[in-house]
Amino acid sequence: MIFHKTKIKDVYIIEPELKKDERGSFGRFFCKKELAENGIKFDMAQTNRSLINKKGTIKGLHFQKFPKSEDKVIQCIFGAIYDVAVDLRKDSETYGQWVGTELTQDNKKMFLIPKGCAHGVQALADNCEVQYFMSEFYSPEHESGMRWSDPFFSIKRPIKNPTLSEKDKNWPLI
Repeated sequence: MIFHKTKIKDVYIIEPELKKDERGSFGRFFCKKELAENGIKFDMAQTNRSLINKKGTIKGLHFQKFPKSEDKVIQCIFGAIYDVAVDLRKDSETYGQWVGTELTQDNKKMFLIPKGCAHGVQALADNCEVQYFMSEFYSPEHESGMRWSDPFFSIKRPIKNPTLSEKDKNWPLI
């Protein structure tokens, strides 16, 4: 696994090192030992999958509040998405900053988003399937979010006029 640091502390883009031959390919997509060797503690609690039917759809920006804050590793296993992490850690040098990356079934990259950061995804194709590895169990009473279009963050997304759920349309502004 290859770990690429981003401008936000503890947010990584992870690339698998694929071994290819005439039969196909093989790669490691999760290794607690390799994460630890890169200074990342990640204890997986659950894995979730999300299907996004329509190109342009945005899900997020979401996070869980303390004490149920969670680390996430996100991978697009079918289709293509634009994934965003927003630093909400008030003591962080990058508070209020965001970083985005394209995750596709072809590039097989993953996005590691730590506790204290919000997460949002936009589908770049119809019928995208996204897999989430979570360090904490889902807790409805700790679920939170913020408006996808909050001008405080000025997040630039590839597709304008997105499809949104009522919940995502109505999260508060920071």
